[in-house]
Amino acid sequence: MSEENIPTPWLDHYPEERSPHLEYPNETQFDQLFNAANAAPDSPALIFEDNILTYSELTSLVKRFAAGLQKRGLKKGDRVALMLPNTPHYVIAHHGVLAAGGIVVQVNPLYTPYELEHILADSGAEWMITLGLEQFVEKIEEVKPKTNLKYVVYGAIADYLPANKRKLIPILKFIPGINKKIKPILNTKKINWKDENIFNFLDFFAKEEEWQRPEINPKEDLALLQYTGGTTGLSKGAALTHHNLVANAKQVRDAFSIIPDGQGSVLTVLPLFHSFALTACMGFSLQLKIPMILMAKFDAMTALDLIEKYKISFVPGVPTMFVAINQAIKKRGANMESVIAAISGGAPLPLEVMKEFQELTNAPLVEGYGLSEASPVVTVNPLRNPRAGTIGQPVADTLIKIVDPDDGKTLKPIGEAGELCVKGPQVMKEYWNKPEETAKALRNGWLYTGDIAVMSEDGYISIVDRKKDMIIVSGYNVYPREVEEALYKHPAVLEAAVAGVSHPVKGEVIKAWVVLKEGMTATEEEIIAHCKKYVAPYKAPKIVEFRDELPKSLIGKILRRKLLEEEQQKQQQNNSNK
Repeated sequence: MSEENIPTPWLDHYPEERSPHLEYPNETQFDQLFNAANAAPDSPALIFEDNILTYSELTSLVKRFAAGLQKRGLKKGDRVALMLPNTPHYVIAHHGVLAAGGIVVQVNPLYTPYELEHILADSGAEWMITLGLEQFVEKIEEVKPKTNLKYVVYGAIADYLPANKRKLIPILKFIPGINKKIKPILNTKKINWKDENIFNFLDFFAKEEEWQRPEINPKEDLALLQYTGGTTGLSKGAALTHHNLVANAKQVRDAFSIIPDGQGSVLTVLPLFHSFALTACMGFSLQLKIPMILMAKFDAMTALDLIEKYKISFVPGVPTMFVAINQAIKKRGANMESVIAAISGGAPLPLEVMKEFQELTNAPLVEGYGLSEASPVVTVNPLRNPRAGTIGQPVADTLIKIVDPDDGKTLKPIGEAGELCVKGPQVMKEYWNKPEETAKALRNGWLYTGDIAVMSEDGYISIVDRKKDMIIVSGYNVYPREVEEALYKHPAVLEAAVAGVSHPVKGEVIKAWVVLKEGMTATEEEIIAHCKKYVAPYKAPKIVEFRDELPKSLIGKILRRKLLEEEQQKQQQNNSNK
């Protein structure tokens, strides 16, 4: 069936502040920053712990960092891993790598050595930009011999603290009870390699005039490898072009067009190594030429302080974050007049959380939907007429079709469930070095998401089932197979299955069902600790149930669905007994 026959009911029901089509400049992602600096050179670009970098200052640092990479041999297309929290180092390094012609490889700092090794080996990254924290250095030293990693640039959180806070650090270490709070600043470790391959972040910059702009085709050349989970248990690198990232930033800016240029700021506590923050925080702030307010770690009370102090106008987050903000406002109150809009993603947004936020702040909180393969934003609810329980309507220039999940071709009628497929300028080029996986996900330009969805008569979309077996923990995707592989590495485990189960406070937690080998023993604590050796802490099970056997199909496949049905029945029984 031709694209002309694909229904687009949302176009007849778009809110007046949104555009069905946009013009996209043929520019790189770092051009977004340079354009903002040209338009508003003295405006703040980012604020971290009260330290302000203007757009002109940030642009100068980016060019100098790019020159430092080029001076030390970085070539166009070389991959550079960024293992950084939300500090100025990330923003400088991200744009600096791109301005040098490199490709950014996103690395979650929580990854175990096992996970880090896979991403470095798969991407072929020879460079790592990180902080000199002991826990980071130890992981890097462990995986270096097994990868192509040659060079490391490391900084310290104190690098971009205001002078008054930096002066306090030597004193604080002698105050009883305070070390725990400042451990990320104090606990550094020198990397024991050849000194010529190790660089201090602040010493790495070259002269701005030494930077040479690389020849880049924004629609073809890659900017980013965003690693995402897979049913095979190993993450795949969604290869995103400069055009993908620029287009998605413009699409999000259009969806929130009621926020004027140059007004307020963006709360940036979502991790920038995650595609949601990359577009909804960094890309969006560049479009509006307003500052990002960086938070290295979320704390609801601190977030309220920052909203009041810096007149934050846009708040991207995940549902658990908005739950905490709601509780904090009720506990102590807050002036939220500057907030114009908030967007929730990463997990379903409960209706009560949305209502409470809007009552407390007088600002709309809307739900959107995205995935790493789409840079990531695909749909967003309109601000003036959000529809609870849906993921909204497609952003500009984005086609959606709902197809039969079995044949992948037959269009499902409006109101009937099928697989959600996406086409638009934000859809990835490919999976890095995985042609077979790419062929499954990208068919005739359509991205097959694996999510089961329903579209209404006016183009609102509802997800009725998530990607097969996927679990969402605090906005992160967790695939059971990956956790199960970790479980099977335990010498006492015979069989194992993993799934997400409902939790009254956390929404969803990971549960493992385990059958032990005959004559062997293990405790719940031992199993959980074992898993944390192979997967990030948020991926490790929170509950372990030992069983004599697991339900299986006729061909011997473990039936997760059956385990979940039993779990739901158990929870219903417990609730009825209360």
